[in-house]
Amino acid sequence: MTKVFFDTEFTGLHQNTTLISIGLISDCGKTFYAELTDYDITQIDEWLQNNVINNLLFNEYPNDALSDKGHSIEIKANTNSVKEHLETWLSQFEQVEIWSDCLSYDWVLFNQIFGHAFSIPKNVYYIPFDICTIFKIKGIDPDINREEFANMQEDSQKHNALWDAKVIKRCYELLF
Repeated sequence: MTKVFFDTEFTGLHQNTTLISIGLISDCGKTFYAELTDYDITQIDEWLQNNVINNLLFNEYPNDALSDKGHSIEIKANTNSVKEHLETWLSQFEQVEIWSDCLSYDWVLFNQIFGHAFSIPKNVYYIPFDICTIFKIKGIDPDINREEFANMQEDSQKHNALWDAKVIKRCYELLF
């Protein structure tokens, strides 16, 4: 089973939040990164603008930008297009086990890309796993700075979904 580590950026910690970006990295290093063009801009506050929107990788790119290098896909597009490319990316793996960090919002937004939980690709295991629970089980404060734990703080790109997915992957590797 392929482990895929992922993270999202979204418009706030509330029920009607919308997805801004998503990043995934497989245990073999294949990546997927998407910035969505149809998030609810009315939900963007000053903090989100300064810490998330201003740090998106494709701010200067037109909508519907795509870079497909086989093992790595980067896209800026609407949710429907992101869904199609994400399905293609996930299809390269026979079975997928999803890992994230404090994943309550991330998992809901992942499912929402596909319409709902019953529509996620069949090769994706329907139960996600959370590294913050593993930190707790291993006796490590689950509020620990992930970048410091992973020794990845030098090249920090905080609030970038792909960077955060890479940090989650490294934490997982250190925990196991």
